[in-house]
Amino acid sequence: MNPSTDLDLPSATRVGGFRSALVSTAGHCKIACGFCLRADRAHGFLDVRTYTRALSRLKELGIRDICLTGGEPTHHPGLRQFVRLAHQFGMPVSIVTSARTEAEVTALEAIARLLHNVTVSADSEGARALGRTTRTVLSAVATLQRTDTPTKILHLTCWRITAEECREIAEHVAAAGVELQLSPITLDAAALQRAGLNTTEYLGQHRTDAQALNRHFQLGAGYEEHLDTIQAATLSPEDRHPCCSPTVYVSAKGDLRRCPYGQESSSVLGPRADIARFLSAPSQDRVTPDCAALCRADV
Repeated sequence: MNPSTDLDLPSATRVGGFRSALVSTAGHCKIACGFCLRADRAHGFLDVRTYTRALSRLKELGIRDICLTGGEPTHHPGLRQFVRLAHQFGMPVSIVTSARTEAEVTALEAIARLLHNVTVSADSEGARALGRTTRTVLSAVATLQRTDTPTKILHLTCWRITAEECREIAEHVAAAGVELQLSPITLDAAALQRAGLNTTEYLGQHRTDAQALNRHFQLGAGYEEHLDTIQAATLSPEDRHPCCSPTVYVSAKGDLRRCPYGQESSSVLGPRADIARFLSAPSQDRVTPDCAALCRADV
């Protein structure tokens, strides 16, 4: 008997229209950025049994590829096994990491050839000061240069970026032969208060940074549209539109959500029919600045 047929599950295009999955390998991270976008913050790793069940359910939903994130995925003791299991289900694997220490980079290096792409996160000088991080562009490039993957991406979170810094970043990226993704910093009300910023200053700095970035990197229309989304969600939370993410999220505990910030979930360990009903039902979640940053289409 075919369980999917017996339960009359909708096809992948009808079950939420999801194309990919973001999988959290752990709920903790030692970097603790002041502007961290992680929705789940808890100790412990995603276990193999839950992960394998998640892959099975994702495959049934028509998910084509997965991205492993965290916490910090290179801290997971079963990372290599996770990648190979995904391949057994026919899914290419990508990783988003902040790997900098020798142990982290060595763990990444060991699986690099098995990955479709690697994204290493870095922060502009202003973002590092605001978030109290040490993720420099140079250290990100050094990590990427040790990974043997088809696609290498440096993801830069920007805040109060200068023309000189833009020139230096452009030089480093060109010399390393890596791709560059740019994102504005995203701050909630609590983070704004800690930074001593009001909403007008925060949103205005986004536009100022975009102007500086555009002179050196020729930003597409998607970047401005993303800033518009952040502005609208920040100024008029009551008008936020329903979630329409093309990426389903799996937490380190095995909770399946439409978005990392979703209020509703369905366990990957539950019945197929429950998962299908959950993903087929109209979304009750509304787009927030944080989730908009994760779902950008232009990066």
